Amino acid sequence: MDRPTPTLLLVGPTAVGKTAALDALAAHSTIPCLEIISADSRHVYQTMNIGTAKPSVQEQARARYHLIDVISPRESWDVGQFVEAADALIPQVRSGGAAPVICGGTAFYHQGYIFGLPGTPRVEPDLRRRLEERLHREGLEALRRELREVDPASDQRIAANDRYRVLRALEVYHTSGHPLSSYGVPSTPRSGIAPVVVGLYRPREELYRRIAERVERMFEEGLPGEVTGLLELGYLPSDPGLQTIGYREFFQVGGAPPWSEAVLEQVRNLIARNTRRYAKRQETFFRRLPGVQWIHADDEQRLRETCLPVLDT
Repeated sequence: MDRPTPTLLLVGPTAVGKTAALDALAAHSTIPCLEIISADSRHVYQTMNIGTAKPSVQEQARARYHLIDVISPRESWDVGQFVEAADALIPQVRSGGAAPVICGGTAFYHQGYIFGLPGTPRVEPDLRRRLEERLHREGLEALRRELREVDPASDQRIAANDRYRVLRALEVYHTSGHPLSSYGVPSTPRSGIAPVVVGLYRPREELYRRIAERVERMFEEGLPGEVTGLLELGYLPSDPGLQTIGYREFFQVGGAPPWSEAVLEQVRNLIARNTRRYAKRQETFFRRLPGVQWIHADDEQRLRETCLPVLDT
């Protein structure tokens, strides 16, 4: 039986420089056209551009991106949907003569693609909507109290403000009658795929400086106006998209717009802090993936030496 064609997975924490690395690879004339399968849980949201740090129009012109702008901010997108979409896209991209790259910072998406999914039930829209209504009405702590009672192991594992995974754990419990922690993640890679995982890194101090610069740039580009526009379109602070980093902080600190300069400064600082914490969790998770080849994000020569043979196959 023929061996599966290797697929490049480019991973790394937020603000490390993954998009710039893709640009460097796309500019190399010896490889076919790159097509990027976005493994970013926030890039799927339409009308959310600044706070999600989506690739710019210019960057998207240099390489075709998939799984960007596919759902509204009031919808949910999970690892199962990502893996299903990636499995369909990769042969489609190759059949068109292009080279696929799975790239993004959502570690669970990469893990799901490599290992497959635990046997948890799929998202039930009605149950998810009821849980989201409870979140908006009762607050996160009320849902965490319930989670501590029905699934203490998941409660211990889920980060303090990770609303999505709290909702998912309760959803699994109410759908199946079993705690999420009782479903094991597969321990061996899926058959039929050949992932080559390249991780980008920077020293912690440098990464945190880049995060601060990114947050400043988001505010200069009009992030408060983007959030206001989303509310004017009828989206709610409790909607899944607006519960992500870069958006939820506006409602945690300042309530409804307009926001004073003092409030915006608090929001800016909170986004930077939450992003640093998220980046630290990303680094920890990515280092658990098997066979990651780590490259400094500015080392274009080693990036090309490592990735081009994969992309040429």
